[in-house]
This record gives sequence, structure tokens and C-alpha cells, in this order.
Amino acid sequence: MLTKEELPDCPVATTLQLIGNKWKMLILRNLFTRPWRFNEMQRSIPGISQKVLTDNLRTLEADGIITRTVYPEVPPRVEYALSELGESMRPIIKALEAWGTGYQKMVRDQA
Repeated sequence: MLTKEELPDCPVATTLQLIGNKWKMLILRNLFTRPWRFNEMQRSIPGISQKVLTDNLRTLEADGIITRTVYPEVPPRVEYALSELGESMRPIIKALEAWGTGYQKMVRDQA
């Protein structure tokens, strides 16, 4: 979680600081459908490296947006899912999806 000192004055800047890179948005897009395992997440996001995925998952977990569950199996199974805080972002992501859909339609209609 961000500390009080790390919080920007602007609420929009706070949101962007938490989820504002393309990788975090694509991770969240996946997690809005169901919990995911690391390797399947990596396969579903073209161009993301193992290091970048790991770093972004750790940051999202530290910020309280996702949860990481390790199952006591051999080999160990780890799943990532949205936390309650992460679920509260659903309207934000839905609004971005709606805007993107409208923009894509406008561009396609102009062609």
C-alpha cells in the first residue's frame, strides 16, 4: 500500500499510480474474469516478460489490489485473484472498455 507521504494530491494521479501502466491494466483485465496462475497469465499477455509480470504482480499485491494464494501441493500451485479492493475497480475498467469499444467503432466506421 502507498504510504500517506506517497499519495499524490490528485485522486486521478493516485489511481494512475496504482494501475496506470499497460501491464497492470492487462493483468487486471484477466483477473476480472477469474483467478489465474502465473504461466497462463504470461501466455495470455503478448510481449510481457517473466520479470515484468512478476514485478507487476508483486506491486499489485503489495498495494492490496490482488491476492496471491499458494496451495500446499507438489509442485506448488499459486493463483492470483482480485482482492475486495481490486473488485472495487471493476467500474473503472468497464468504463475504459466501453470508451475503447466506442473509439474502435468510430475508427472502423471511418475506414
